[in-house]
Amino acid sequence: MKKKTAAALLLILSVMLVIAGCGNGNSNNNTSSNANENKSKNSATNAPKETEAVSGASEASYTPFDQLKDKYDIIIVGAGGAGMSAALEAKEKGMNPVILEKMPVAGGNTTKSSSGMNASQTKFQKEQGIEDSNDLFYEETLKGGHDTNDKEMLRFFVDNSASAIDWLDSIGIRLNNITITGGMKEKRTHRPEDGSAVGQYLVKGLVKNVQEKGIPLFVNADVKEITEKDGKANGVKVLFNQKDEKTITAAAVIVTTGGFGANMDMISKVRPDLEGYVTTNQIGSTGDGIQMIEKLGGTTVDMDQIQVHPTVQQDKSYLIGEAVRGEGALLVSSEGKRFTNELDTRDKVTAAINTLPEKSAFLVFDSGVKTRVKAIEQYDKMGFVIQGDSIEALAKEMNVPTDQLQKTLDTWNSSVKNKKDAEFGRTTGMDNDLSGAPYYAIKIGPGIHYTMGGVKINTNTEVLNKDGKPITGLFAAGEVVGGLHGQNRIGGNSVAEIIIFGRQAGIKSAEFVKAQ
Repeated sequence: MKKKTAAALLLILSVMLVIAGCGNGNSNNNTSSNANENKSKNSATNAPKETEAVSGASEASYTPFDQLKDKYDIIIVGAGGAGMSAALEAKEKGMNPVILEKMPVAGGNTTKSSSGMNASQTKFQKEQGIEDSNDLFYEETLKGGHDTNDKEMLRFFVDNSASAIDWLDSIGIRLNNITITGGMKEKRTHRPEDGSAVGQYLVKGLVKNVQEKGIPLFVNADVKEITEKDGKANGVKVLFNQKDEKTITAAAVIVTTGGFGANMDMISKVRPDLEGYVTTNQIGSTGDGIQMIEKLGGTTVDMDQIQVHPTVQQDKSYLIGEAVRGEGALLVSSEGKRFTNELDTRDKVTAAINTLPEKSAFLVFDSGVKTRVKAIEQYDKMGFVIQGDSIEALAKEMNVPTDQLQKTLDTWNSSVKNKKDAEFGRTTGMDNDLSGAPYYAIKIGPGIHYTMGGVKINTNTEVLNKDGKPITGLFAAGEVVGGLHGQNRIGGNSVAEIIIFGRQAGIKSAEFVKAQ
């Protein structure tokens, strides 16, 4: 009982430190001095995300430090969706894995995922009469990435997407509510049954499974280095609670640390044009895994390919999920006019917003969209949602011309009725018109969202060196990896990536360990 109480107190203290901003150089929220400098430069932006990053932390209990062992079969660095999926598959294969997470809570950027998980030829699509194919999924993702995606990785990705949905369902994580996001012709974005945001639901389910399987998950465990011997990855050096240094050995290491979307120093080196943008990333996304892998001889790809998401609430850097547009919302300028196909690819929608003088816009929707997208309830609680009992009332709240907004919605509702958008050629997200009062709007602008670049792997998730050869015993999955998305990521593909390649990393690392 005393141990449980102590663990709970330690967790609460960690949460308080994160919310307070952990204002000293020893914070384990960022693992480099560059990241800490970035944090201080963007304190106003980061503060609300820190609070959000620990929401629900008290619901989870993590492995006490005194249960740490010196050796495991497989060490997994990072407790997001990819890391926990890898751990579950490794455990299923008879391994003894451990997960090390530098933040005070599990989840990483996965927790912030909103729209859903893309997959084709799934049982849920078939049940709902949605005709889809892996080939179409492949073609649309390749087109979205401007034909620069790693084609071998992409083929593996689409062909294993349906089985990933089945696997999640088999462990109590059901994603059977299907919508559509930009760049797709068919509904393949799988969400929780009630239409809520996918991220928190997914993390909660994965943590539950990790705990039920008895997989140790240590938080405040800041991995500083991947160790090697005779050219083989053989463990890590990790700092617990910023004071206890440990070296842990293993037969294999899986890196699932995410991208570098919260490290403005790394971003500005490859994309100086993005300086000043807000970021939707949780503060732990500082590129640690990429830097550690490079030190071992790993190579990177597409590091300058950084996705800017078009719909971000600017004051709190909060992502407004693509499902809002997928369920029928419009993008409207300060003049009350539409200006683009809302469900074009993210790069094109972002470019359209940036051509507006104010470089911002409004998402406009009705009560029907609000009912179908449960995440809007969270946006409302956070104070983002503007409401009007009529279009006229909403226009006044938005400070846009009433006549023009009325005309915009009337035109759109006619387009939905006729199934033809003569203005911008939109063909998806037109199942329902916008005629159900009250009406709503959220002001948005572009924000740094996702780093497409990262370390190079093969379809076995083995990390490759500059010669294209695997680094023995080293695996990686998730946003830490580059190549899959090419120059632009399709919304919903990142959640699919972490599950598909996270599982593969667990399976292939287990096979590697057994062969030793």
